[in-house]
Amino acid sequence: MAKDLAIVLNNGSINSAVTTALAAQKYRPILVHAEVIKHDKPTRRKSAYDAQVGHFKPFREHTIPMPYLTMSQDKSLSGSVSNDPRIAEPILPALRELVPLLGAALTIAVAYEASSIYIGLRVGPSTDELAQATEFVQIWNEMFQLTLGRPELELMAPLLELEPWQVIDLGYQVNAPLDRTWSCIEEHADACGSCRGCRQRESSFMQAAKADPSGAVKR
Repeated sequence: MAKDLAIVLNNGSINSAVTTALAAQKYRPILVHAEVIKHDKPTRRKSAYDAQVGHFKPFREHTIPMPYLTMSQDKSLSGSVSNDPRIAEPILPALRELVPLLGAALTIAVAYEASSIYIGLRVGPSTDELAQATEFVQIWNEMFQLTLGRPELELMAPLLELEPWQVIDLGYQVNAPLDRTWSCIEEHADACGSCRGCRQRESSFMQAAKADPSGAVKR
C-alpha cells in the first residue's frame, strides 16, 4: 500500500482545486480528469485542469476520454448548477452519475496501491441531501473493505456539507489555485457572466467577501 498516494478526481472546477489542495496536504496526489466532450482542442475545463496540474505538480496525472458521459456527470464535482445558485440540483441523479467516474478512479487507485480517493462532491448542509450523500460515500467505503479486501483505501469527500462560499473561504485558507479554475458552462475565451456557473461563482466570492483572483466574471 502506497500510503503517501491519493487519487483526486479533478475537472478544473473550484471544488476540484480546493479538494486537490486538501489532499496535497497529506498525500502525493495523482490527478484524474475525465474528458467528457470530444473536441479538436481542449475544453475550458480541461485547460483549467492542465493549469492545476502545473500548479500542484502531482506524482502522476491521467486524462481519460469519456465522451459517452454527459456534462452533468462532469458537473457533479462542481457543486450547485441549478438556475438559482443557492439551490443544488437533486442529489440522487448526481450521485448516480458519479459511479463511472469513481469506477475509473478506483481502477487507478488499485493500480497505484493508493490510500485514498478524493472527490469534490458538495451538497451543502441540507439534511436530506447530506444524509443521502453521506450514505453514498459510506457504501463505497464498505465496498472497498468487503469486496476488494482493501480496508485502508478510503473515499474522501471533504467539501460534502459546505456552502459554496465556504468552499471559497477554505480555498483561501489552503492556498488553492482559484485563479486556475473554470466555472462557466460556455466554451468562449472569456466567461459569459450570466450562466448558472458564472452566477454561482460570483455569488460565492461575494458571500465569502473574497476577490475572484481569476477575474472570470467581468461586469
